[in-house]
Amino acid sequence: MNTITAWLVKICKSHNENGFTVSCLKRGTVLSKTVVVSLAMLGFSGVSSIAVAQTQPKVTTRIDAKQIMVGDQARLFLEVEHNPASGRLQWTVAPDTFNTFEIVERGKIDTVKKGESFVYRQRLTITGFDSGSFQIPAFKFPVIPTSGEAYTVMSDSLQLLVQTVAVDTTKDFKGIKGIIYVKTSWKDYIWYIVGGVVALILAIIAGIYIQKARKKQPVVIKGPEISLQDQMLKALADLENKQLWQKNKIKEYYIELTDIVRSYIEKRFDTHAMELTTDELLEKAQLNKEMLPYISSLSVVLHTADLAKFAKAQPLPQEHVDAMEKAREFIDRSRVLLHPVGNPLEIAVEAPLAPPPVVPATPNVTDTQVDDNSRWMRKESKTTPLDEFLKNHNEKPINNTDNPVE
Repeated sequence: MNTITAWLVKICKSHNENGFTVSCLKRGTVLSKTVVVSLAMLGFSGVSSIAVAQTQPKVTTRIDAKQIMVGDQARLFLEVEHNPASGRLQWTVAPDTFNTFEIVERGKIDTVKKGESFVYRQRLTITGFDSGSFQIPAFKFPVIPTSGEAYTVMSDSLQLLVQTVAVDTTKDFKGIKGIIYVKTSWKDYIWYIVGGVVALILAIIAGIYIQKARKKQPVVIKGPEISLQDQMLKALADLENKQLWQKNKIKEYYIELTDIVRSYIEKRFDTHAMELTTDELLEKAQLNKEMLPYISSLSVVLHTADLAKFAKAQPLPQEHVDAMEKAREFIDRSRVLLHPVGNPLEIAVEAPLAPPPVVPATPNVTDTQVDDNSRWMRKESKTTPLDEFLKNHNEKPINNTDNPVE
């Protein structure tokens, strides 16, 4: 800053008119400070830009051959080194054909940890059927940083020569030979005959064994039915054991995953889900009070599946695991809680009615007793409330007195 001030003072002295030197010196000092601050800010911004550039993903592209024959295959390797703390990396979407080349096989994306960064690798097997020198274009890798605007990193473009089969034009053309028939005999099919006989014997033995096993099969007592949530969680576990995305069957993996989730929504929330789009299903979920707390988990699963199924995107391995965990979380947390209805102590149990008393058989009576009973019956009887109750229930009164007639 002292050098800049001295330079400005020298300029001001060359224009010394009417006290201009003093004011010029003051302005030069202020100007020098301003220049130094501006240069410092520019330097800081430059350092910041360098720091940002250092955190950008590093893309490396290589191919195992510089030239191939028509129809032969070459392997193209894509490698990206990225620090997840700086942002989110989206893997490139390579088209099936480009510049007369075709992708025969797409390898899975391997992940290797390297310090604080991760190295992602993928192998693409390509072939060509047109002769000439063609260029393999650069692949785009979008990056969404934790702060700032999204940007794209590009891979290097490569050149590949496709050659045809060398033809000797000095020789004459040779015609196509006809079909040559070979004589055969039954001895040529001896192993087929032996194999058929052995297969027939094994089939008979297996049939006899199965028939005997059915007769001795014990009675299986069915256990209690499992809940809907446990059925769907078992289906997710079976899907996870198939390891589809590890075998590069990403589309099949997300088709089965979304079918399980949509089938659960239809059975659990009584909502049509199989024929709805993702946006329509999420819109219905926002209107359902029971599904509202799980929209976040449901959205992650459905949107990741749409990118893999329709946009031909290749999510990272961690995104496959996250989609499975979100689906399992959505199903497990939306269980139905069963509460008992009423209090069993308040339910009145009606006591069974007592059996009617046994009426003893009428003993043999004499004529005198019959006459006395007739006189008793002709007299007016006195009726009590207990007699009325027993009369209504077809029961005779029990008299504890010795003489029934007063």
